[in-house]
Amino acid sequence: MGKMRRFLRKSSVGSEPLAVTMSGVRLGERALQVGLDDPQIAALIAAKTGMTGQASLVVGEEAAASLARDAVAEAGGLGEVQVVAAFHPLPFADDSYDLVVVHTARGLLSSLPRDARERLLIECRRVLRAGGRLLALEAGTQTGLRGLFGGGTKPDAGYEGSGGTAAGLEAAGFRPVRTISDRQGYRFIEGLKG
Repeated sequence: MGKMRRFLRKSSVGSEPLAVTMSGVRLGERALQVGLDDPQIAALIAAKTGMTGQASLVVGEEAAASLARDAVAEAGGLGEVQVVAAFHPLPFADDSYDLVVVHTARGLLSSLPRDARERLLIECRRVLRAGGRLLALEAGTQTGLRGLFGGGTKPDAGYEGSGGTAAGLEAAGFRPVRTISDRQGYRFIEGLKG
């Protein structure tokens, strides 16, 4: 039985979650994350900036902040975690970050009232440097057992019908905006600050 368990166990050597890879964050970069869907993914993105970079995470409540702090510490990363009610205003200077990752697989953007969502995305653009990018990690097509049995978070049909995240990014001034992938239960939407 022990051999079978070892056989079925997936190796984590040299691999990282797709969401971390798609973030494109590199050593020495300044990365801001907004919201918290999966503490492990947020921690791994923060850890990739290394000691020469800067990792910040903004959440809406103290319970999420505590989860994020624990996950970042466990991953061996350095990062500041702040609680910002309604995610506005972001407590950072203009042009402070190379990358902003918005964790919205559980519906952060779709759950906000339209004006609050617009303010948040405008704030995200403000804190990005020229040429910086925003990556939204939102619920996408489920695969594997979740796809077969209907598990996982589903996209909000009303939000999608109004243009969804891509329309929100364009309204906030991001150009170009594109969906770069829909895999493993995530849709990855990118917007650049020109």
